[in-house]
Amino acid sequence: MEKKHLALGFGGVVGATVAWKMLTRAETVNFEDHADEIVHSENSHFIDVDGAEVHYQEFGDSKNPTMILIHGFSASTYVWKTVAPIFAGHGFHVIAVDLLGYGFSEKPAWFDYTIASQSRMILRLMNRLGIGKATIIGSSYGGAVSSWFTLDYPERVEKLVLVGAVINDKPKHNTIFKVLSVPGVGETLSPFLVDSYAFLKYRMQHTLHKTNHHLITQDRIDSIMRPLKAADAHKSLLETARNWDANRIEEDAHLINQPTLLIWGDHDEVIPKGNGEKLYDKILNSRLVILKDCGHIPPEENPQLFTALVTEFCEDSKGRIEKTESEDMELAQVEI
Repeated sequence: MEKKHLALGFGGVVGATVAWKMLTRAETVNFEDHADEIVHSENSHFIDVDGAEVHYQEFGDSKNPTMILIHGFSASTYVWKTVAPIFAGHGFHVIAVDLLGYGFSEKPAWFDYTIASQSRMILRLMNRLGIGKATIIGSSYGGAVSSWFTLDYPERVEKLVLVGAVINDKPKHNTIFKVLSVPGVGETLSPFLVDSYAFLKYRMQHTLHKTNHHLITQDRIDSIMRPLKAADAHKSLLETARNWDANRIEEDAHLINQPTLLIWGDHDEVIPKGNGEKLYDKILNSRLVILKDCGHIPPEENPQLFTALVTEFCEDSKGRIEKTESEDMELAQVEI
């Protein structure tokens, strides 16, 4: 009887904790409330795309060749904070966008959060901004969106850069994804996982190479967590996980004809470099660069080398990267 009472008491405490978390979390996070804390907030803009407000950051002269930077799952424009201004300094017009449901873009309940729909949003964004053609650069899940976009709207893509890109549904086998995909369980656990500093720090330790763990600062944790600490963000993460449909990328990669640069970290534990090698084999006009001592986030882990490689690729009419013996290039393995 005593054990039964203890179990009932424990269950009551858990239930009360869940209820408290659900009732006290904000419904959404407003950009204006955090503008002073957001990196490059002076470059932020909002635009209506098919009835949803999309947040993006813009750098450089709009008359210059355009790059569109697309972040990964649970990320935001923050991932491009270092490289976006560098690209602008090299003569590019840079648009770093928050996908719907992420960062400070709207997180509408009616959106289906599929890769296809995110890709279509990028198309409509380009139309709204008057951008006819651009180099599309996608990291992780953003790489899947970028690839899908290229397959569906090839006439809008000058060149393609994929960084540790998602190419199939294998990430769905991750334990966390499986848990989040269970109706009811995902809704209950997601606020605790997303709001957990310890969990986010653990994820960062497996996302960044160990030599780059100095990047795991309180400021980085706060910046990543800030737009995720609300009910609408939790729902968009759940819907993305439940509507994950990336197998087309690997199956149809051979149809991509644009010059394509593939950049992977040699210690990427999230999307292993073997995925980059698959794309290199399938995409005829592709180049593969594997960065040494790098994990899943090359734009943050080695921004100088990353921007040098992408800039060289974009400036060459055929997207070539020269094998050099420069100090920078010694850090990379290049397949031409």
